[in-house]
Amino acid sequence: MSVRDLRGAKRYWVFGACLFWLLLTLFPLYWVAITSFKRPVDVVGGPTYLPFIDFQPTMTAWIELFSGIRGEFFSNFWSSAIVATSASVIATLLGAMAAYALVRFPFKVRLLSGVAFFVVAMGGFLLGRDILGFNPVTASIIAFCIALALSVFVNRYRLPGPVLGNDDVVFWFVSQRLFPPIVVAFALFLLYTEMGKMGFKMTDTYFGLTLAYVAFSLPIVIWLMRDFFAGLPVDVEEAALVDNVPSWRIFFGIVLPMSKPGLIATFVITLAFVWNEFLFALFLTNSRWQTLPILVAGQNSQRGDEWWSISAAALVAIIPMVIIAGFLGRMMRSGLLRGAVK
Repeated sequence: MSVRDLRGAKRYWVFGACLFWLLLTLFPLYWVAITSFKRPVDVVGGPTYLPFIDFQPTMTAWIELFSGIRGEFFSNFWSSAIVATSASVIATLLGAMAAYALVRFPFKVRLLSGVAFFVVAMGGFLLGRDILGFNPVTASIIAFCIALALSVFVNRYRLPGPVLGNDDVVFWFVSQRLFPPIVVAFALFLLYTEMGKMGFKMTDTYFGLTLAYVAFSLPIVIWLMRDFFAGLPVDVEEAALVDNVPSWRIFFGIVLPMSKPGLIATFVITLAFVWNEFLFALFLTNSRWQTLPILVAGQNSQRGDEWWSISAAALVAIIPMVIIAGFLGRMMRSGLLRGAVK
């Protein structure tokens, strides 16, 4: 067999493997789609694969979903769309600023200043709550502000101990995603509840849920955009600095346009995280601002999980992200390849 024949055979094997993987990937979506058109007896009576051959399709699950029998679908959909879009935009913008600063400017954080922040913040909170009689929210705000000001002041002096650089700061941001989400969600719920007692309603509000998702998304945005900004040439920025262009104009007028593919890739990834997030929406909402994952999880009855209704709701939750990824796919792939994910 010649070298050309070997290459041709190898190409066919690779094509067959890719085709098999494509079918394996699409089959769960196909199964969810056909299940949404099945009757209960078709779901519990055994596996059926082909509409009009193995079973007779019905629109019952879709009619129940859109008519409101299975929950406030349109309210949940628009809550997801508004919160996910706004949180992703804000997180991408703020995270891009932080990532750019971590790439272009050196930071030195002395470890003892961080220890001082922790000690003063925790001690001040306990002092304000248990001795001075402040409510937990007021005590935490006062302690945090004092601890932050003190740590920034102390960090200016030469202190013994290690000095943390930009890479350590990035690691600290990423490490925030290592905590179990249930810990953060429960802490936020307690904080929001205390703020509600003070007259600032945060649970089941747009602002409260969006703020939680922005904080939840910032570490991943900073991590992705930092690698992308590190691959951008600095010549144009240096030329602008020579012409006395302000730093904020360099960032918004030069850096952001050059990093458009990376921003889009990061935005889509962040949007996917927020769109599919379940735990924060479960803890921080109860009716008005509940999102689609809560609706999907609620598609059951006293008889158990009703998979035909779950499939219809899940398919509706999947379709918007597929459309967005397809619409922005080319620019997203460009951003990923140029360093948004390494």
